Amino acid sequence: MNQWGEAPDEAHLPPETVLNQMEMAVIVCDRFSNVIYGNAFARQLFGFGGDEIIGHSILSLGIAEEDHEQATELARHVLKGGVWEGTFCNLRLDGTTVYTRAHAVPLRHPSGAVDGVVIFAREALRSNQREQDRYGLMERIGERLAGSLELESTLRRVADTLIPQFADHCFIDLYSGDRLYRRVSRHASGWAPPPGTWAEVGEPVSYPPGHPSEKAMSRRDAVLVEDTVQHRFASPTEPSRGLGDAMGITSVISAPLLVRGELLGVMSLALSHLSKRPDPHYDGFDRDLLGAIASRVALAVDNALLFGEERDTALAFQKHLLPGERPPRLDGLQIAWRYEPARPLESHGHGIQTQVGGDWYDVIPLSAGRVGLVIGDVEGRGARAAAVMGQLRAALRAFAQDDKPPADILRKLDEWVRTMTRPERMRSGWNSDDLVRPPLVSCTYFVYDAWSRVLEFANAGHDPPLLIVDGDVEDLPFESEGGMLGLRAPGLGGEILFNEETTQLKPGSTLVLYTDGLIDRRPKDDGDHYTREESRELVRAAVAKAARGGVDGARGGVDGARGGVEAIANAAYEAVPGDIDDDVAIVVIRTAGDELAVEERTFTAEPIMVSEARRMAADSFASWGMADEQAELACLLVSEVVTNVVLHATATPSPRRETPVPVPAGQPGRGGEPLGAPPPVQFNTDFGTGTLDGDPFDSGGSFESAPFEGGPYKGGSFDAGSFEGGAFDEDDWNLGADLGRREPPTKEFRLRLRRGADAIWVEVFDSDMRLPRIRSAGETDEGGRGLYLVDQLATRWGARPTSSGKAVWFELPLTP
Repeated sequence: MNQWGEAPDEAHLPPETVLNQMEMAVIVCDRFSNVIYGNAFARQLFGFGGDEIIGHSILSLGIAEEDHEQATELARHVLKGGVWEGTFCNLRLDGTTVYTRAHAVPLRHPSGAVDGVVIFAREALRSNQREQDRYGLMERIGERLAGSLELESTLRRVADTLIPQFADHCFIDLYSGDRLYRRVSRHASGWAPPPGTWAEVGEPVSYPPGHPSEKAMSRRDAVLVEDTVQHRFASPTEPSRGLGDAMGITSVISAPLLVRGELLGVMSLALSHLSKRPDPHYDGFDRDLLGAIASRVALAVDNALLFGEERDTALAFQKHLLPGERPPRLDGLQIAWRYEPARPLESHGHGIQTQVGGDWYDVIPLSAGRVGLVIGDVEGRGARAAAVMGQLRAALRAFAQDDKPPADILRKLDEWVRTMTRPERMRSGWNSDDLVRPPLVSCTYFVYDAWSRVLEFANAGHDPPLLIVDGDVEDLPFESEGGMLGLRAPGLGGEILFNEETTQLKPGSTLVLYTDGLIDRRPKDDGDHYTREESRELVRAAVAKAARGGVDGARGGVDGARGGVEAIANAAYEAVPGDIDDDVAIVVIRTAGDELAVEERTFTAEPIMVSEARRMAADSFASWGMADEQAELACLLVSEVVTNVVLHATATPSPRRETPVPVPAGQPGRGGEPLGAPPPVQFNTDFGTGTLDGDPFDSGGSFESAPFEGGPYKGGSFDAGSFEGGAFDEDDWNLGADLGRREPPTKEFRLRLRRGADAIWVEVFDSDMRLPRIRSAGETDEGGRGLYLVDQLATRWGARPTSSGKAVWFELPLTP
């Protein structure tokens, strides 16, 4: 410098030298957000070497995925001529994380057009603008805490935000009762403390007097140990102290987690030799910052704890409304089910409503080994949907015990659902909006008979199940989808039809029942969603692959490791990628590959046939290997039920029908009838010595006749002399045609015996429509105790209507 005011020659630095020597990252991008320049400090800050990012997107700077949308907003705003400022999370090539504070301005051409973007960046909290960086980190902490209501996720997010940016070690301890437990132990560079030194996650923690964490909790304020060499403090254990010295702990801050005056725990941060820092010590500014962070963390922890309690209560409530975790063992069927609430919570942010829903399923044992199966979905989410689901399940189980066809059960259930509409008093009084509409429910009800392999079902607006036969997967065909339960409100016209459908399943067939949460709104990687048909195709492919893994045809036996019902249920649940937006229920059933033992025979309803029915039962029980004592008991109950059926069958006459038949015409005009009309049917009641004794059709429905003497019937009347001199030929005497009366059919009953893996079922069918009931017999009554014995000695018994009468049944175990 020669004169005052003249700049020295060395002050004329080229721009490249200035950019490479300044302690701030400078990134220049073109209009398409591709990097065209980065100075030396940018390489150091973002952790890349050389010019490998030149020509690549700004996202190649390691911007975290959750900040991609923020980077897009930066480019959009600056290219319009604006200025943008914010904080990014960047992942370096060595795996470490750095938070950067970025300031972006437009790069203008002399003509005034914006040619690109210039970004100035520095590491947050390590600059001369610490107050602004503090706000940036607090903003980042707030975003992370607001993203979840789950406790573990909340604590993990806090630790990830602070390490390694603000600390080398992060510990969060929370109270459970009166004990303090370690909930988070996170360290820089993936380092982990040796076992037996610092407390691990889940272990209890006890801080001695004088420890910073103990001071913070007792003082209810943040405590700073700026230099641990100058200010020594007590450690929980000697190994803990030794590890701290070995790691070179230089500075510690502890802050209490307080919310509404309640102490939830303590949060501690420490610096050590794990990371290279210009100044490895905290100061008062850092203590205030951690105190502010701890207050926000405490609030988030409290919300997460409250939500966890509410969620656990709701899930426990719903689990107790659904069947247990293990399906029952049923003859001729293998069953697996799975229920999953919606998850994860951070994808929704709607609290408990995303967890509990109205999906439901059930397996209901019916008469004689038959099984009722149901799967359904109540509209909506939350506790109300779960409560409605519980009421529906209880109502359906009660209706199913009537053993009526599935369509009748759904009609009855629909009527019951529509009664759930009720007027409610509002503060404004009664008005048209007070009528709370009934819930909408979709469901399908099946009844399966494992011995005949007949599947009866009716549908109420639910998705058809998948049917797997010989490795081929297709939808079970529904002739009618039916309307949802509760669809027709009271007072509206029309009728919702539920059609009865029947199919026969092949041995080893598999049905996959599911609710719509399995196929609805699953997100793709590109941000779009799978359509229902795309999801259904993925499920079909997954269950087909799982089914080909093997087929276990045992009667209700243990499911195979591959190809079993459990494997198919898991494959169906995992078929569509992405978080589920609704709860999911899956039920998989597989029919037996072998025929089940059954014996059946029809008898005439006569008292003498009771012994024949008992003999058939005894022979069948012996062939099935039933214990003698149990077989004798079963035969006794067979006798009682068959006797009851025979007595009521013979005591109930069938309806008589008399149809006039043409007879040879008498003299016209006789009796006042029109000329040429056939005369009325006449019966000759004077039979002489060859008579019919009594009423041909007595109350028992049997036909008894005395021996006829004489020839065949002739001339439209009985002639006593015509019965003499020859045997009676039934072919010569058409009693029904000539007398104008039809002989009643002989009453019959059918005995059916079924054997299962652990029990036998006995069914007796007859044409009487009246269902039996237990009588209270007096001490001197000779009868009235048969059904009482059945009720006391059988495992279960009952009666159900059939299309031609009724069936009385009971169940007994094979062994006493």
